[in-house]
Amino acid sequence: MASLLGLPPSFSGFVLENEPMSRHTTYRIGGPARAYVRADSLRSLVDVIDACRIRGLGWFVAGRGSNLLVSDEGFDGVVISLGAEFSSCAVYDDPDIVVAGAACPLSGVVRKAFEAGRSGMEFAVGTPGSIGGALRMNAGTRNESIGMRVKSVVSYRPGAGLKRYGASDISWGYRSCSLPSDEIVLECELLTKPGDAMIKARMEGAMARRRKTQPLTFASCGSVFKNPEGESVGRLIEGVGLKGRRCGDAQISDLHANFIVNLGHAHASDVVSLMLDVQNAVRVEYGIDLEPEVRFLGFA
Repeated sequence: MASLLGLPPSFSGFVLENEPMSRHTTYRIGGPARAYVRADSLRSLVDVIDACRIRGLGWFVAGRGSNLLVSDEGFDGVVISLGAEFSSCAVYDDPDIVVAGAACPLSGVVRKAFEAGRSGMEFAVGTPGSIGGALRMNAGTRNESIGMRVKSVVSYRPGAGLKRYGASDISWGYRSCSLPSDEIVLECELLTKPGDAMIKARMEGAMARRRKTQPLTFASCGSVFKNPEGESVGRLIEGVGLKGRRCGDAQISDLHANFIVNLGHAHASDVVSLMLDVQNAVRVEYGIDLEPEVRFLGFA
């Protein structure tokens, strides 16, 4: 591996060559990355990106793989994940904030806030993925999202260094934010408030709704398409009769039609085939072009 990246002895983390990305996505789908690297410190992250630049290798930063579909052929580049230095989470009373690293699971932040008696993160209970990915996608529900809780975000721009954004510097949209795509989110501050006796009940209620309405027992990427304004993708897919349709071991969930689940041995091509079926049918029936919410890696 030294011949591929030539990382210095001080590098902290690990490197896996020709690593199947099916091991690193919630879909359990994906061919091999040329290298999968975990960088445990900012210095090591900089070393990896510099090595990729020098060797002309493409790179991609992945969180916990909860919103990612990797091609069956894999990715001819380096997939970078953030490790130890970016995984911490701490709750402070003055001011009322949670400071979380980008690699920290969103579920971990929700739990930390709850254990500290802080309110404001209940909406995210049961949501997979990391804080970094949640910020990129402005994860949340129809009524609440993580962008509403952000006080600041720290990012790293290769070749330029660290940058801190205040809440007013960032625009938050539906499953989007204005943070530059060429910067890597490292840490954020999230605003909370003193909790009340109903925190646990709200969290349990939100989790119960997820279990009832989402196919949580199957591997998936979560919602596949973004909801058009004022519409529900699940309703549209049901309307064109595709709920439950199967291609190989991929299936449009018969519980929630905006989920395509892996029944065991699905390929990325199976998922894409179902996505195209949905897009074509919804376009013909409703004149709506559905936009994918899932991100793609390794596709031409």
